[in-house]
Amino acid sequence: MMYYSRARMASVLGVCALGLLLCLPNFLGPPSRVLPWRQIHLGLDLRGGSYLLMQVDVPAITRERLAALTDEVRQDLIKAGLGYRDLAADPAARSVRFTPRDPSERARDVAALRALPKASPGEFSVASQPDGSVALTLSQAAMQRRAHDAVVQSIEIVRRRIDATGVVDPEISRQGDDRIVVQLPGITDPNRVKKLLGTTAKMTFHLVDENATPGAPAPPGAELLPMQDNPKQTLAVFRHVDVDGADLTNAAAGQDNQSGGWDVNFTFNSAGARKFGDVTRNNIGRRLAIVLDNKVLSAPVIQSVIAGGQGVITGSDFTAQSATDLALLLRAGALPAPLAVIEERSIGPSLGAASIRAGAISLAVGFLLVIGFMGLFYGLFGWFANLALVANLILLLAVLSLFQATLTLPGMAGMLLTLGMAVDANILINERIREEVRRGRKPLAAMQAGFERATGTILDSNATALLAHVMLFVFGTGPVRGFALTITVGILTTLFTTLLLSRMLMVRWYAVRRPSLLPV
Repeated sequence: MMYYSRARMASVLGVCALGLLLCLPNFLGPPSRVLPWRQIHLGLDLRGGSYLLMQVDVPAITRERLAALTDEVRQDLIKAGLGYRDLAADPAARSVRFTPRDPSERARDVAALRALPKASPGEFSVASQPDGSVALTLSQAAMQRRAHDAVVQSIEIVRRRIDATGVVDPEISRQGDDRIVVQLPGITDPNRVKKLLGTTAKMTFHLVDENATPGAPAPPGAELLPMQDNPKQTLAVFRHVDVDGADLTNAAAGQDNQSGGWDVNFTFNSAGARKFGDVTRNNIGRRLAIVLDNKVLSAPVIQSVIAGGQGVITGSDFTAQSATDLALLLRAGALPAPLAVIEERSIGPSLGAASIRAGAISLAVGFLLVIGFMGLFYGLFGWFANLALVANLILLLAVLSLFQATLTLPGMAGMLLTLGMAVDANILINERIREEVRRGRKPLAAMQAGFERATGTILDSNATALLAHVMLFVFGTGPVRGFALTITVGILTTLFTTLLLSRMLMVRWYAVRRPSLLPV
């Protein structure tokens, strides 16, 4: 294995040259937008920014599903001509209960509810209760699946909302069962982002109950909702959702040509346009309330059929910013459950710059000490190891750049640790060669035996370290993952530079010089 063909040498040098090329974007500006120009991104502790830990309101998912089922039960019983009383949802028991007016119709009630469409197989069960009531109960497994899907959907919606604000390189990840970590590099005042993320943006359209008495409780099947521009004023709207905002395809802020005020123009997909057209066709002269997060934005009177699937939301308190933000929220989609900020941290850019300076100094000092040690103790072979060390650092930066990894302060510590691990491998090789020289072997035989005996040890130690850091990356979170990623990539580049590059340098030196003594 002491012979290197030209093809093998070209491959090793080609990998090193490619690594150097991939590192250039971190130090130079992009020459063209056409070229793939990938860079390492700086984390919050190096660049500064904001850290938000948000929690999904999982119980709200159950309450919302029960509210929807309550309305479905009411509509289904009315269509079937079955009387009922005391219809109500019980979130604690995950059930919807009612008492039949005629006990003899209990079997028909159960059969009618079992025919209700399920969001997933086995979502709920229907049974008669000992007290004479009928209960529709949600299964625990179905709600756990729904909660899991809600967290996954929330992450995607949060990502869309943040991308629409123009934040560069946000980091959005899941933590635990119901938490989402949002890191915003370069954003030291995240108030607008917090407001956007904390808004559920669930928009629905309901007919107004014209028979409701002002100041009196809401009639059955209706609810009192506050007005957006005047929370003290309420409006009675039917609980039944006539058109869902989930059918929106686009929303944009605009200005009214007559009043000059700001409004939001929206467009439905084909299904939403059909529902919107049916509602306006069948209810001309009635008011249709536009509800956002249980607040009435407006309740215009339906003047004519709206068949094009387009509409306008107006509001007396709309500004350019609020109209733009509402359009952004509607485009990104509604959150399946409210999000609450439970932890917030801000890191100033000056602190990030100080962290970069401290990390760079420690990396440079450690690198120079390692180079000095290798050159002093192992002579020419030590300087070959130093060249491999430089190549190792270049390849490490190249791989991180290729995947556009986020570099944090623990990641910089991982780079320094990688250099130490690479030196350990070169020390093993040089010490093995020294032992063979002391035993009286000739230079070529000593190099051959030294590499062969050290290779097994190097592979074993790096394999165990690689496995440990892969597990750390899989099960770790935040900065721990950044540290584990840097070390994992560093182990792979260390094996390449130690077992291929440094050996190639030594072999080529021996082939040219043919020395009688080795410089170790």
